[in-house]
Amino acid sequence: MPCVSKPIYHLTAALFATAIVAPNVSGQVIVTSRATQIRLSGRVHTQFNTTSTSGVISSEWVIRRARLTADVTVNDFVSGRVMPEFAEGGFELQDAYVRLTFSPSFQVKFGQFKRPFDLFELTSSTQILVIERTGSIRGVDSCAGASGVCTLSRLSEALEFSARDIGAMVEFITDNATYQFSVTNGAGANSPDENGTKSYTGRVSVSASDDVTISGNVALHDYMDTVNADDDFALAYGADVEYGNFDSGLHIQAGVIGGQNWGTLDLVGDPARFLTAQGILSYKSPVTNHKFVSAIEPVGRLSFADPDTDNGNDLGILITPGLAVHFVGRNKIAANIDVWMPDVGETEWSFKLQSYLHF
Repeated sequence: MPCVSKPIYHLTAALFATAIVAPNVSGQVIVTSRATQIRLSGRVHTQFNTTSTSGVISSEWVIRRARLTADVTVNDFVSGRVMPEFAEGGFELQDAYVRLTFSPSFQVKFGQFKRPFDLFELTSSTQILVIERTGSIRGVDSCAGASGVCTLSRLSEALEFSARDIGAMVEFITDNATYQFSVTNGAGANSPDENGTKSYTGRVSVSASDDVTISGNVALHDYMDTVNADDDFALAYGADVEYGNFDSGLHIQAGVIGGQNWGTLDLVGDPARFLTAQGILSYKSPVTNHKFVSAIEPVGRLSFADPDTDNGNDLGILITPGLAVHFVGRNKIAANIDVWMPDVGETEWSFKLQSYLHF
């Protein structure tokens, strides 16, 4: 059993106890204490997965996510979030930050949060259209230093251009655009800085219409150059578009990312170039007059990734057909089949079934 410090344990126990004794109301639980409001929510995702890869167990059940979220509002200026993770036999923090709201159009965050890069990573795990962002298949060889198939999200996460990190982020919001810029350690979530140099990430999102949002991303990630034994930076850039919403009808998410793969250095220390693209399409159809089911949503994904564009035999394609059955809110059950087709090597696949509890 993982070791949990007493303050964190007591805080978590108190939050759970509050949730138990709070009034039975629809949606999230709100606890008010003088000038402080605490909004509690949570998620539990249970997954069954298989793999066609030899050398590992053929199937398993896992608690994919188990999180309790406390959104704290001190006043109109100071707020924040604490979100611990209890899953797969471990304990760690996901989000942990304070937010200063200078005006409805200008906010600053300090702490651990998602870097503003990559639409698929920024979509909440309670709403992502496929079960696994990376299309993970147990036993498949590594990609950019991380275990798993090579996809857009795998490269984005493994090369530390997206996902959570520790630092500060500013956000400007206008009527039809959002501008975000962060300065972080670059070492990832729950990790101390490795070299004292910082990473920089920026994102601009524009609402082209009520149904279409177009975004551009850029990131400058600091890393240790193991060839020359000094600090260096890797550049990544990308764009994505989202059509539709999570409520009903056609929903499309598509993105492309390119840049320097600092996980692969040549003899003089120059990083390889990578290119990756992905599209996810779904159609959510409401179900009327059913006691339990509110909607049915078929989904399909196509992801292409080339971790080294100068190497002609390391790219691959991931195809994911799937179906989600929605109950109420973000509670659902989904099934996916991830099929990985590398340029060199065997085609591998994984069936995944996942339940989603959200409150």
